[in-house]
Amino acid sequence: MAKKKAKIYDEAELIEIFGLERLGGNDAHPLMKEWTQISAATLIPSEEYLFDYITEDLVNKIVGWNEEMLKMNFISPVLILGHIKETKAYKTYYENTIEATVDGYFLKTKADMMIAKGILERPKTPYFYFQEYKKVKEPKRDVTAQVLEAFLISQENNKNGKPLYGCTVSGKFWEFMIMEHRTYCISKSYDCTEKEDLLKIIAILRKFKVILETTLLD
Repeated sequence: MAKKKAKIYDEAELIEIFGLERLGGNDAHPLMKEWTQISAATLIPSEEYLFDYITEDLVNKIVGWNEEMLKMNFISPVLILGHIKETKAYKTYYENTIEATVDGYFLKTKADMMIAKGILERPKTPYFYFQEYKKVKEPKRDVTAQVLEAFLISQENNKNGKPLYGCTVSGKFWEFMIMEHRTYCISKSYDCTEKEDLLKIIAILRKFKVILETTLLD
């Protein structure tokens, strides 16, 4: 049996096809405001060591990293500092392909990382998507559109009406995303080479863990 093929959409096409409403900024949606309007993270001594280690000369190092180097040298430690780890209630999954038919359109995308309820290697109910790419400009890979597709697929598969959360990384810039029904919001951009911005990124990741465990879990 032949595998279904899915078209690659950009953000504008997804807005038009699925009637999405796009909001921008940390104050534009109540859920984004709740998530991002927090103080920068406070680090304990062991975390300060890791923070200093990964940020040493980061502004010059990050320019020469490819996608895998960015992931291993920087993103993975940031997720650790953000207290993103598995529990009995949810797991972290990497490089999983998800798919669904939404409003008659077949959508399929690969998630660099997701946080989801699952059984062993199989995710069941996704809550958060993380999509990263080294280059800021790349016409063949729209990371925002990839997260939107993942959101739409999860809405169709989860069928619980709960909002979805996500993050995109393009080079040194981090942006956070939420989707509630067919409205999505993108935060301001955070420059991870600026230490205050990076501490805010870590705080936002930590806040998601609180939101997940108090609001999103069934």
